[in-house]
Amino acid sequence: MVKDYKKTLTACYLGYITQAVMANFAPLLFLKFHRDYGIPLGKIALISTTFFMTQLVTDILCARFVDRIGYRRSVVASGVCSAAGLIGLAVFPGCFPDPFTGIIVSVVIYAVGSGLIEVLGSPIVEACPFDHKEAVMSLLHSFYCWGTVGVVLLSTLFFAVFGIDRWRWLAAIWALIPLYNIYNFAVCPIEYLVEDGKGLGILGLLRIPLFWVCVILMVCAGASELSMAQWASAYAESAAGLSKTAGDIAGPCMFAVTMGMSRSIYGKFGDRMNLRTFMMGSGILCLICYLMASVSSNPLIGLAGCMICGFSVGIMWPGTISISSRQLPAGGTAMFALLAMAGDLGGAFGPGLVGAVTQNAGNNLQMGMLAGCVFPLVLVVSLFILNRFGKAHS
Repeated sequence: MVKDYKKTLTACYLGYITQAVMANFAPLLFLKFHRDYGIPLGKIALISTTFFMTQLVTDILCARFVDRIGYRRSVVASGVCSAAGLIGLAVFPGCFPDPFTGIIVSVVIYAVGSGLIEVLGSPIVEACPFDHKEAVMSLLHSFYCWGTVGVVLLSTLFFAVFGIDRWRWLAAIWALIPLYNIYNFAVCPIEYLVEDGKGLGILGLLRIPLFWVCVILMVCAGASELSMAQWASAYAESAAGLSKTAGDIAGPCMFAVTMGMSRSIYGKFGDRMNLRTFMMGSGILCLICYLMASVSSNPLIGLAGCMICGFSVGIMWPGTISISSRQLPAGGTAMFALLAMAGDLGGAFGPGLVGAVTQNAGNNLQMGMLAGCVFPLVLVVSLFILNRFGKAHS
């Protein structure tokens, strides 16, 4: 019987959309949680921290245990955790004496699901017999971007029509996506990258210099992406003087649109492009975007830098994964898990650095963005080193 790997690809697309829901839905409700449950804003900030740290721990555990458990069981578990966590977000705050505890419990549950799909989506697609896998990988990751745009716009529309007080119903509606995807992953064909026991393993990977370059690149890619994405709304409000709603659309929403455009363009035309050249050009553009946001005295130029930055970082994550897969074919699941962990580590550290520098500079966000220039700068250097490795390998 001929295996239909398009079903596998569709399941992974929906998996990345689910991840976008889990990463972006709760932040839309931060002020609602603050007002309804009396949770201090300092504690509200722990929701995002808990999400990323749980995802980080899941990445580490995946590197060690997923090959033993199996791809199918693990990726089905991602759907179960994602749906349970989103439904729990609507239910648990009313089940605990402290509503904040209920929120955190639900975030931990769906963050495990997010971490699992983040680690497993790429190797599942990489193991499928597609032509031009670099382009397929880029298109796969674009669905996270389009999912982010959809979550922000559709949730805003839902709140405008039905009122934000009905957010629990919307959480349950979003949970339908991972519930449906449980079936998809249960029946679609799934292959393995390497035979059982034939992968390099964690220690084997850590002995390879090229892998360390890819890790540094992933850290900087995650930091460059999330430092700009998480501060783009505040930048649009403070520097460009936009309203909160307009700032959300002009900042993080447009950032996600341009990032999705970058990944979709490479996904469509990647077979005609040189991946390393595309990544190097994107890295230089990323540095220019950070300089536009931090140095320019014209707020519109700075805002344009925030928007275009999404395009510049779009190829970094999937491109690094594709290069690692090609150069280290025996890397196995451990390689994908460690690369995801590196990206999450950058995503956790980068926005914190920008925020700390901004606060110490008298709430001057441009100074925070100037400090953030270190990430695209190291990213460009890492790409140069990676290209040297590529030439040596050739």
